Amino acid sequence: MSVILGIDIGGSGIKGAPVDTRTGQLVAERHRIPTPAGARPEDVQEVVAELVRHFGQEKGPIGVTFPGIVLHGKTLSAANVDDAWIGLDADALFTEATGRDVFLVNDADAAGVAEVRFGAGRDVPGLVMVLTFGTGIGSALLHSGVLVPNTELGHLWLKGDKHAESWASDRARERDDLNWKGWAKRASTYLRHVEALFSPDLFIIGGGLSKKADKWQEHVKLARTPLVPAALQNEAGIVGAALLAAERSRSGR
Repeated sequence: MSVILGIDIGGSGIKGAPVDTRTGQLVAERHRIPTPAGARPEDVQEVVAELVRHFGQEKGPIGVTFPGIVLHGKTLSAANVDDAWIGLDADALFTEATGRDVFLVNDADAAGVAEVRFGAGRDVPGLVMVLTFGTGIGSALLHSGVLVPNTELGHLWLKGDKHAESWASDRARERDDLNWKGWAKRASTYLRHVEALFSPDLFIIGGGLSKKADKWQEHVKLARTPLVPAALQNEAGIVGAALLAAERSRSGR
């Protein structure tokens, strides 16, 4: 089966679409439902089930992203969702709600896999880092196309008391009423710190900000690493979730 449903759980919206995993293209229009207030597991579970019903697919695996650490189907952190997710077997939660085999993955990791396979990181050798700026900051690290999962680099602490995600995310930009140049200065500080730690060959900037690269890209200043916006933009998480579900379903993992 090449068409797999991908669902991306975000801090403000939960969106999904069936994906042709051979091409990375959505085969139906993306459908989005606002994330329930508080993002409690039982409420998010119902939204995921509603998205499955919306697309009417009756069989096959489903890929679902989560904005936190995912290890063997369990969610181990909850930075921007309810604390009840910590230690929860979310894979089983969504499998029960949908009646389908669900494969859970960190949201930024899914976006990273999609961008390296079909987007801005395609055919780029070496170390590619995808940073998604939205409600928080997600990170994906891929070397020669191989994912190192759950890096969670949005939770780095910068000089002084600056927590990267709380200080340089898109939500922080809106909260502090920053113009694009002001936000880019913060993002540059954060990205230079990551650059010094990992020396990547390419930064890809994803999340909602990827659609507005003309407003901020020229203001981001790095030491040496090229930086580009995500080619798949906000669809990257959906595409990556579907890709990983297809691969894990085939391998039986």
